[in-house]
Amino acid sequence: MSYVKTFIITLAIVLLISIISCNGDSKQKGSQVQQIPVVSAIKFDVPIISSYVGQIYGQKDIPIRARVEGFLETVDFVEGSKVEKGQLLYTIDPQSLAAATNAQKSEVVAAQTALTKAKSDLNRIKPLAEANAVSKSELDESQANYDAAMANLKVAKSNLKSSNIELSYTKVLSPISGLIGKTNARVGEFVGRDPNPVILNTVSAIDTIIVKFALTETQYLQIAKQYIERVEAGEIMNGKHRRDVELQLSDESIYNKKGIVDFIDRNIDEATGSILVQASFANPNNLLRPGMYSKIRIKTGNIKGAIVIPQRCIMELQGSYSVYIVTDSNTIIQQPVKIGYKDGDLAAISKGLTPDDRIVIDAIQKVRNGMKIIPMDTVFNSAVFEEYNKAMSK
Repeated sequence: MSYVKTFIITLAIVLLISIISCNGDSKQKGSQVQQIPVVSAIKFDVPIISSYVGQIYGQKDIPIRARVEGFLETVDFVEGSKVEKGQLLYTIDPQSLAAATNAQKSEVVAAQTALTKAKSDLNRIKPLAEANAVSKSELDESQANYDAAMANLKVAKSNLKSSNIELSYTKVLSPISGLIGKTNARVGEFVGRDPNPVILNTVSAIDTIIVKFALTETQYLQIAKQYIERVEAGEIMNGKHRRDVELQLSDESIYNKKGIVDFIDRNIDEATGSILVQASFANPNNLLRPGMYSKIRIKTGNIKGAIVIPQRCIMELQGSYSVYIVTDSNTIIQQPVKIGYKDGDLAAISKGLTPDDRIVIDAIQKVRNGMKIIPMDTVFNSAVFEEYNKAMSK
């Protein structure tokens, strides 16, 4: 019995020591202060950028057509390569057209022979008519034969010219310098008539590209009014406003050259309620290709003295937004905020923050309200606003 008591007492002591040890470890762990990355809210004027989906076209997209019927003999270019104006692209079998041309040449020779005879007859009869050796009707007949032979020669020459033009269409030349695409017909195919390929290919001049996009009537009025205000404020002079259009590509990157709005349609489309707008961009490296989709970014306003933070700092719960602020005593406080404007990776806060507030970033799952931390100041490099980067580096 004493042995059992001793065993129970020993076991109780071991358990007590374990509990005390665990409590000590948890207190020690709880007392460890974590290092948490933070960024500073900054204040500057944020441009309001409106985005519109557009499609890219070449400055010139010229379809290459088969203008005569026949079997395709040669394809004389490398698909997807640059071609020059006047370069041979395709050859269509010319045999039937060459035969027709030779026949027309024979017609011209026959007409020239007939004209020579008619002229000789007229020259012979004229002196006889003057001497009243032949009747006037014979002179008139000879003159009419000459005039008819002259007309026949003109018709024969015109037909030969048309035939030569048709024959020239068997050699398909590039109408412009540019980038040619994939051929729609191969050697041996009959072309120039549906359902066989009529459009053989397309050549695009893409040193400059154009982007077509549509604005609703409301969007158009907003941009037009903003433009008028900028003109009246003296912000726009000598057409310099035209180069403030940005292009955002499908990978979310901003194209490194500004564009020009060079066309606005004359009317609102009644069927869609939108107006067609076109912007052009230099494309010296041929990065942009026809058919690509992109977003046109146009400045439509400005928020003066906006408080800006990265969107990654913001938490959302049932339509309400908040951030974790770090106080001067390095304590975490959850602060409700209102978002005035978002663009890309940034958000302009309209209520809830002041300049230089330190905000938790990338570690919002590790902190809680009232928690003590060691803040690590972090520079957030924005992909949208260069001004933000400059402000953060100061």
